[in-house]
Amino acid sequence: MDKSLLDVEQPHSMGTTIIGVTYNGGVVLGADSRTSTGMYVANRASDKITQLTDNVYVCRSGSAADSQVVSDYVRYFLHQHTIQLGQPATVKVAANLVRLLSYNNKAMLQTGMIVGGWDKYEGGKIYGVPLGGTLLEQPFAIGGSGSSYLYGFFDQAWREGMTQEEAEKLVATAVSLAIARDGASGGVVRTVTINKDGATRKFYPGDTLPLWHEEIEAVNSLLDIVPAASPEPMVS
Repeated sequence: MDKSLLDVEQPHSMGTTIIGVTYNGGVVLGADSRTSTGMYVANRASDKITQLTDNVYVCRSGSAADSQVVSDYVRYFLHQHTIQLGQPATVKVAANLVRLLSYNNKAMLQTGMIVGGWDKYEGGKIYGVPLGGTLLEQPFAIGGSGSSYLYGFFDQAWREGMTQEEAEKLVATAVSLAIARDGASGGVVRTVTINKDGATRKFYPGDTLPLWHEEIEAVNSLLDIVPAASPEPMVS
């Protein structure tokens, strides 16, 4: 056996797919649910969409520990900010806090995040904060290992002024495509839609996702694949 496989100090490949899309009235965030450690799937049903405030959520990719601790710090700071101002924080304030922590600790963090939400000043906004702590306001953002398979898809499928239903369908379809192509993405699809009415979460089980080219339909057992042969009658 390759001894390097047993070295716990070796860096692990951590894959995921996270997406944020703006539409006419708000934003939709989506992610898969597979947490991988190299070739090992540590968690097949993790939740990579974390609530920061009532109106702002963040999609996490990269190191789960790093992204979780950044989210916890930002949630704490936003809570203090809301108490001091007496009103909810804007999406830009939340994104800038994520950017500040990511940039100031860029030598120690391995995480890329997408911040999305709605506020009464600017409406629905999406901000990408990739490795290193750059802050990018975008109409849509994609991240994680599965994003490599989605750039061309979004160039063709995304358009400005989509309805909520169109945006939700686009996000669910895009994550399912990444799951089909990227071995480090998988599990179920989780989405959250944020607008002036609040936040709504949706859950798409793996067996309800669209099948792509050469994918095998989900079955409960390998025995379902093998055609059952009728037993031959015994002849005395």
